[in-house]
Amino acid sequence: MNYESNLNSSQREQEHRIKMVNRRSLEISGVKEVDSFDNEEFLMQTSMGYLVIRGENLHMKNLDVEQGIVSIKGRIYEISYIDDHQGEKAKGFFSKLFK
Repeated sequence: MNYESNLNSSQREQEHRIKMVNRRSLEISGVKEVDSFDNEEFLMQTSMGYLVIRGENLHMKNLDVEQGIVSIKGRIYEISYIDDHQGEKAKGFFSKLFK
């Protein structure tokens, strides 16, 4: 019984969800690490890959490292994953960073 509850807990930690409300508030679960952030961009590693949030006046409202949850407030313009699945390279800043 104890094993099952531990398994469910670890499965929840791997689950990745994004909830956005009115392009002003984001709640992201499944976050492993926040690599960098400023008022225009957040870069974080999630259980589904690297995630970039771009916008204006962005700030971190909440960070729960144990649960892997990040809350961001501000004007959200873009949510994208950095993948190299089909040989495509990340554009702009990230293409220079990951060369």
